[in-house]
Amino acid sequence: MKRIVKLSFRNKDLPPFSCEFGGRGRVLDLPLIAWLTFIWVLLWSSLNWANVLIGAVVAVAVCLAFPLPRVDLGLRLHPWGILMLAGYLLYDMYTSGVRVTRQIFVDHPHRAAVIAVPLRCRSDLMLAATAVAVSNVPGGSVVEVRRATATVFVHVLDADRPAVLDAARRSVWRMEELTVRAFGTPDEIARVAEPPSPTGHGRGDSA
Repeated sequence: MKRIVKLSFRNKDLPPFSCEFGGRGRVLDLPLIAWLTFIWVLLWSSLNWANVLIGAVVAVAVCLAFPLPRVDLGLRLHPWGILMLAGYLLYDMYTSGVRVTRQIFVDHPHRAAVIAVPLRCRSDLMLAATAVAVSNVPGGSVVEVRRATATVFVHVLDADRPAVLDAARRSVWRMEELTVRAFGTPDEIARVAEPPSPTGHGRGDSA
């Protein structure tokens, strides 16, 4: 017997959190249906099972009558990868905060720099996610993202020694790997498993 509704976790060709209705290529975005149902309940100002069911039916009817183009953002959710990324972010935020606090109370002047770090994944989603993750950690912030070369430019507070710059690059690559393992596609995960290309050259400036 042919299935009327096929869910995305049973069909890898479908976008995440979606279902195919009727076997005619009509793909329904489940988060969109939930949002439209929520709007319907708000409009009626009454939360009950009848409003929820009617709202869901109306949402499905609207999505079938006015289908949106199929768009796959390349987002995948890997629970173990998300836990690893969250744990590393908390650890890195703590250690970086301690390091920045020490730098504040040290008398000698610090030399800041902006370094170029080429990433292994070139998709817009992974570039943006990696840049946001790096900027959330004290002591380093992304000042520019160059999409054409998949390169992020990171401001480093203490750049007195080459070893510090190398450590900053390795930290960005580690953050990229964890981000991709949390949200990337299988091809992107295979790409970050390869060693990074050490071709990024820094643009240093005194501070």
